[in-house]
This record gives sequence, structure tokens and C-alpha cells, in this order.
Amino acid sequence: MNRFAQGACGAAVLLVALAACKRDEIPVITDGGQTQVDHPPAPAPAPVEMKDVVENTPSYVVGISYPQAAARYPGLAQALVDYAEGARAELLKAVAALGNDKPTAPYELSLAFDMLVDGPRVVAVAADGSSYTGGAHGQPLVARFVWLPESQKLLHAQDLITTEQGWKAISDYAEDKLLEQATQRAQGEDMSPEELQAQVRNMSKMIDEGTAPDPSNFAQFQPVLDSTGHISALRFVFAPYQVGPYSDGTQSVEIPTSALLPYVAADYRALFATQ
Repeated sequence: MNRFAQGACGAAVLLVALAACKRDEIPVITDGGQTQVDHPPAPAPAPVEMKDVVENTPSYVVGISYPQAAARYPGLAQALVDYAEGARAELLKAVAALGNDKPTAPYELSLAFDMLVDGPRVVAVAADGSSYTGGAHGQPLVARFVWLPESQKLLHAQDLITTEQGWKAISDYAEDKLLEQATQRAQGEDMSPEELQAQVRNMSKMIDEGTAPDPSNFAQFQPVLDSTGHISALRFVFAPYQVGPYSDGTQSVEIPTSALLPYVAADYRALFATQ
């Protein structure tokens, strides 16, 4: 084959390669004469605006505050904004249901996000507040967001622990600790032995139901890091009513890595301290 024919064949091969490529793929000719496809890096996520909210009207009051450090992680920032906007939408829905009536006290949403952990492997944000739409007190708002910068995603309880055996172990540990804490609180009150026994029995029932071995009962958790930046424990957080009466407030149980690691999914074990 003459040089002209060889060149024509080479051009035809290149044209076929180009036609087979998608618009976002760039063909690269290597030294060996073979065609490879170079995928350009995905564009960086667009920044998410986290703007504090202050609204004060005769019918409702809204106050929302964000940690600006979370803006460095657009996916996390979007999750915080979505949570806040969801709570605000629920409040405004309740306000709209009033029609022309006015509440005896303004409906109120108070929500604060706080940066708990900001490390290269793990980032965590706490959301705490309440939404008042009538009644004796507001509805507690308690949420935790754990972000993994390296994989650019939120870490959820059901991904971290994937076996029934693991959730049973966590459930048993949390139930024991919460019952111990509740008993100590009850012993500090002025009541007869019979009243104490009855109260502990009632608390035990709430704790048992609120710590059943289901990921949804342990959805809110925050990492505790050691000096190397690895997770030394997870603090599981329980909103009022989940494991006790409203008066007991938000409760938590800290479970050390030694008790967790045997059940942690393989993809996440490197985040945890090994000793």
C-alpha cells in the first residue's frame, strides 16, 4: 500500500474513533498508535448559598443560622439547606392552615447548625432547635450530618452498619446505658421506693422501644475523633420522646470503636481507630 493510501486509512480510522466518542470524551493517540479515550474531570459542584434567616411577623417567627465553614463542602451545605427549608415549609404550612385566625402566640421556628468536626476524612454538623405550632411546647428538631470529603457523600447509619447482628449489638449497648442514666436521674428525685420502681419500669419500656435494633432509631450520630483524626467513638443522639419524656431533653450514648468495629462495613473501617 502506498503512503497516500496508508494516510487515508489512518484518517478514516481516526474519523471512526471520533464518531464513536461521546461529546464529553476526547480521543488520545498514544505512542503505540492506539486510540484511548480521555474523560475530562467532572466539574466541581456549584457553591451553595447558606444565608442565615430572620423573619418576624405577627403570625410567625423564624430564626435559622448556619456555620459558614460548611460552605466548603457543597454537598453537605445543600443537605443543611434542604433540612432547614423543609422545617420552614412545615411551619408556613401550619400558618397557612390558620386562615384568617391568629395564633394565641406566634408560631416559631428556631434552628441552629453547628460545626462539630471539620477534618480531612470526616466532617460533622449538628442541627438543634424546635418548631412551635401551638400546644404546650415546640416540636424538637434534632439532626446530625456526617460528611466524607474524600468520597463527597453523607454517611448514613444503614450504610455504616449493614447486618442485623451489628444493630442488635448497638441496640443492647445503647439500651443498657440509657437505662443506667435514667435510673440515676430517678434516684435523684424525692419519691418512695415503689414510685421509683414504677418510674424505672415506665422508662425501661420507652427506652426499649426507642432503641430497637433498627437503623432508623440510630440515624442521628456524630463521630468522636482521636488525636490522629480517626473515629474513636460514635455518639448516638436521641430526640425528646424517643427514649424518654420531653422533660428529659435530648439524650445520647457514646459507643467506643472497640464495640463498633466488628460490625462496621468494610468500606468505612479505615475511618476508625484500630486500637
